[in-house]
Amino acid sequence: MLDDRKTAILRAIVREYISTALPVGSTHIANAPGVGVSSATVRNEMAVLEQEGYLAQPHTSAGRIPTDKGYRFFVDHITEPSHLDDTARQQVGEFFDATHVRLEEMLHQTSNLLAQITSHASLVVGPPADRATVRSVHIVGLSSRAAVVVAVLSNGTVENQTVELPAELSELRVSAATAHLQRVFAGRVIESGPIPSSGDAEVDELCVAAQQALVGASHREPVFVGGTSVVARSFDAVETVRSVLQTLEQQYVMVSLVRDVLSRGLSVAIGAEHGVEPLAACSVVVAPVVVDGEHVGTVGVLGPTRMNYPQALATVEVVSDRLGKHLGEGGG
Repeated sequence: MLDDRKTAILRAIVREYISTALPVGSTHIANAPGVGVSSATVRNEMAVLEQEGYLAQPHTSAGRIPTDKGYRFFVDHITEPSHLDDTARQQVGEFFDATHVRLEEMLHQTSNLLAQITSHASLVVGPPADRATVRSVHIVGLSSRAAVVVAVLSNGTVENQTVELPAELSELRVSAATAHLQRVFAGRVIESGPIPSSGDAEVDELCVAAQQALVGASHREPVFVGGTSVVARSFDAVETVRSVLQTLEQQYVMVSLVRDVLSRGLSVAIGAEHGVEPLAACSVVVAPVVVDGEHVGTVGVLGPTRMNYPQALATVEVVSDRLGKHLGEGGG
């Protein structure tokens, strides 16, 4: 554990580096609020902090920068509660008060909102559709051997899945399959298992194919990534930018990452802590979306380890809270 003086110096260095992205010198820190010691004393303490792994010196004559261990200490010892500034809080409130679009579009817009406020890439994982009931379901023929099944669900999700027709079916039989699926699933969750027969074997075969396609889709969690355009401005190395962008495109990796961070009881994973090697230069700040006590989704931001942690924590907390309330009220 660091003593009070080292803690104050480390905290001041982290804040200064977050603000400027430049190595921090002892003279500047000596004048920082809460430090109040000479430059020589600060230099000595910075040397100790470097030896203990909290700081690094990128160049011999330069100041110090925080390491992942330094950021972790800073995050774990943020003394003042994180608050979102009034302008950003009002922006979040107005967004959720005004949004009346279907679920996918609302989640996509929420990811853009997070990115806009934090200037980092954002991630919004919505509730899987397997808990939602069917409002309507339709099968539309695309060709003589293919059709698309479209289901509108109670949470606002619209599932579209292409299915192969078991034979060249007439429009009459496709319509009959639509009517049968509507009778079977309207107001119910789409589940696997046998469904009642329509009395027409070819219609039944199409209904089963449509059911299987929708069941497979319903278990996927909708994932929306926003703010990828800011990634290029966040890192100096082109290879790092390319690696981060490629990883952000892998939805399964991102969902697994935020799920693992939350399962470990963390709200912040710094650098290598999250275990995703291509994102080793990044930190992730996440918060669960909760409806009626149930974890139904996640919001988060991803940026360089030099991110503004207090602001990121405050933003994901406020947005996750408002998103949970919106989903709980049947919004979307």
